[in-house]
Amino acid sequence: MPNGLLLNGLRIFLAGELPKMPSIALAFLPSSSTRRPSVKTEHFAVSLATAFHSMPPIAAAAAIPARSFKFITTALSPRPLLRLRRLRFTTAAAPAAAPSFEDPTPPPQQQAGSTSYFPKRNQTLELECESLAYKGKGVCKASGTGFVLLCDRALPGERFVGRVTRKKGSYAEVTKLRTISPHWDIVDAPCEYASYCGGCKTQNLSYEAQVRAKEQQVRELIIHVGKFPSNDPEFPAMMKPIVPCDVQFHYRNKMEFSFGSQRWLPRELFEENRDDTEKHALGLHAPGFFDKVLNVNKCLLQSDPANKVLAAIQECWRDPQLGLSPYDVHSHAGFLKHLMLRTGRDIETGQLEVMVNFVTSSYKPELLKPLVEKISSFPEVVSVVNNVNTSVGNSSAGEEEHTLYGRSTITETLRGLTFQISANSFFQTNTWQSLRLGALQAEVLYKLIEECAGLRGNGSEIVLDLFCGTGTIGLTLARRVRHVYGYEVVAQAISDARLNAKLNGISNATFIQGDLNKIDKNFGSNFPKPDIVISDPNRPGMHLKLIKFLLKLKAQRIIYVSCNPATCARDLEYLCHGVREQNIEGLLVFFQLQNYEDLSQQMWM
Repeated sequence: MPNGLLLNGLRIFLAGELPKMPSIALAFLPSSSTRRPSVKTEHFAVSLATAFHSMPPIAAAAAIPARSFKFITTALSPRPLLRLRRLRFTTAAAPAAAPSFEDPTPPPQQQAGSTSYFPKRNQTLELECESLAYKGKGVCKASGTGFVLLCDRALPGERFVGRVTRKKGSYAEVTKLRTISPHWDIVDAPCEYASYCGGCKTQNLSYEAQVRAKEQQVRELIIHVGKFPSNDPEFPAMMKPIVPCDVQFHYRNKMEFSFGSQRWLPRELFEENRDDTEKHALGLHAPGFFDKVLNVNKCLLQSDPANKVLAAIQECWRDPQLGLSPYDVHSHAGFLKHLMLRTGRDIETGQLEVMVNFVTSSYKPELLKPLVEKISSFPEVVSVVNNVNTSVGNSSAGEEEHTLYGRSTITETLRGLTFQISANSFFQTNTWQSLRLGALQAEVLYKLIEECAGLRGNGSEIVLDLFCGTGTIGLTLARRVRHVYGYEVVAQAISDARLNAKLNGISNATFIQGDLNKIDKNFGSNFPKPDIVISDPNRPGMHLKLIKFLLKLKAQRIIYVSCNPATCARDLEYLCHGVREQNIEGLLVFFQLQNYEDLSQQMWM
């Protein structure tokens, strides 16, 4: 959990007319880039345009950024199943938790009467930030017009002078030139890169304010994309308060850094570093640039042992005697592409252990040998691997993998099970140990999923685990159900899932490699009808083909796990047709980032 564990619940009952529709449970979890579904833009654009037709400016700004369409492609198709008459909300007595958020957002709309106003490019305006939109951009309005402008790194309550840099249909983007008065809830950002790195934009906003902003964003998505009416008098009771966590940093068990041939410096640091001849960098991509890298020596999101490894590599990789060169994305020359650091835990001692993964453009182990010798001296480093990616793409997953030191996997425990994790397998990103709760944050989330599953206790259920990764969710349920069938597109993840089942003595789990974005009419013929479906897609959400399959399947329960409440709200709008009752429970696990973890459950009673 970015900065900690947060529980926030939203329980929603939908009254419909189809008594035989399935019950559905939904949740939001992070997903790796290797599992990105392919959806088609036209359909998504049309559904969003409809969803936001009457949306107020701030709500629209907080919902889904237009640039996310580059990841989303979907053919125009008729809406699945039936449209019920207006759905009605009532609350449940049972406790709930919180929602999550990321990717699809249409441009904000102007208020009535503001259509005649459109700022010119390079125009300077005095603005006040009213709220936060998706990915942390500040939502502002031009004085007296209601015209919406978005500003990066502007926070609620801050008054500033900004310059219009880009016009996008019904709104514009501005760059902050100077602050007139600071924002509300200001705190000192502990990270030296917080003002420049695109990863932690809200570090100088208090924890409580971040929670409020994310809660509001999710609420707007549920209302305007999910089409759940907010005018019901009981709607406010559905959003439960978030439960804060003990820790805000050092929770993340996986970080990926890039080697770059072009080092990026912010404008305010450029002059003092003008004489610096070092052009190469190892760190994170500068915001808005695919070819420029901000050099990072320490990241407060990852573990201390991982930061020691990062610092050791930074000390020596530029040494000309080693003959190492960063990969150039323009010329496609160079050797080092990425550095991935994963943190696990020794199952016997509980001590942290680190995997180091060098992603290179070719296999030349002799070039990496000095680096391997240096970092293998750290007792926490138990694995050093080399993924070779010969393509011109920016992926950290290689066509081949070689173990250079120690093991090929690291370990972690969840809910009494041991999991082997390889370099390219998806695994819940936040497994920080909560001293207050006495459990891993991922463990808390998986417990919520089990509660949503509503197991009968007689071990009779069939579970279909879609986008199963290394099998963690399905395997934690396996001993209480009849059989688990897991599907995942990444071959290495399926291999790990099978190994994890064997390692834990679980024989009633079958894991199958397959692309769930390319299913055909025969999908579902090789497993019995499931009682419970668990779907854990990555940020773009589920393909319409899969949604139609689930609606036709009519399983008793569907548990949907996602790190993106925007695409989840979109999918909810489809999945809820005909559903009589829905609960939305959430677990906010990424703090300092504009990411969320949600658990939403729908049940037919």
